[in-house]
Amino acid sequence: MYVCSCFGVTEQQVRAHAATGACTPRQIASACKAGTDCGNCVRRIQALLGRGACPRRELIENGADPLASERAASGLSPADGLSPADAEEDAAGPAALPEAA
Repeated sequence: MYVCSCFGVTEQQVRAHAATGACTPRQIASACKAGTDCGNCVRRIQALLGRGACPRRELIENGADPLASERAASGLSPADGLSPADAEEDAAGPAALPEAA
């Protein structure tokens, strides 16, 4: 079933991105653009992300850096590429994307 009709993104695709570590609607949007046009699918994406375990969320809850292994593999330091807002969002968990005007 389609979650995002603007970009033709299915539930299966959202779940696949979640399985590879996308734990927020913003991370799903980065992976497949779902939720970046009209915004009608954001609540559905949030519902899909709320079901099942999220590896990064588990790391956050345990106080670990969820992106440490990715940064280490790319040669970046823990602070590289992470704005204060991104760090806050990752720590807070799922958040709604801003709606298109």
